[in-house]
Amino acid sequence: MLTEVAGIKVPEGHAAQAARLVCAEYADEALYHHSVRSYFFGAAWAEERGLDYDRELFFVSALLHDLSLTPPFDSHTLPFEEAGGHLARVFTAGLGWPDARRDRAAELIVLHMRDDVAVEQDVESRLLQVGTTADVSGGGLDAFDPSFREALVRAYPRLGFAASFVGLFRDQAERKPGCAAGELVAAGWEARALGNGLDLG
Repeated sequence: MLTEVAGIKVPEGHAAQAARLVCAEYADEALYHHSVRSYFFGAAWAEERGLDYDRELFFVSALLHDLSLTPPFDSHTLPFEEAGGHLARVFTAGLGWPDARRDRAAELIVLHMRDDVAVEQDVESRLLQVGTTADVSGGGLDAFDPSFREALVRAYPRLGFAASFVGLFRDQAERKPGCAAGELVAAGWEARALGNGLDLG
């Protein structure tokens, strides 16, 4: 794994290594790259604004946030982000994190599919929203220098991510009517995802 892209670094330590290992093992390469890019986008956005944030918490949450879209962790009843929150609580219990920190990891994952969180209220949740939005639908890409975007995609290629991710969301929408993914699909989100500027550059 490349641990630095355009001056933005990933955290060191056991928690980050374990999250990377689990994500790489259970996600396909396109989804794994998306998870890593989401971290780099959020971290770059934070550093550009001089924000203080918990890098380890953010990295672990970013690497776990979509694992409940994969067959081993998919829930047939819960929206994937809620199932992902539970997965994060189990994973971080294994790391020995205290309950409050485990709750935070789960919260970040659930909130990344909710309305925007103010950065003053919850910086790490906002960073995950920024990172995933930029990487999935291209929202807010103008906030990032083109050279950074190019370096990130070169380090972690898209690998047909948009089409495969749209397929995952369609599946969620069909099986779990009323979930956040289903609402996005119904609102025409697919066109934004398939037209992401990261795939057109």
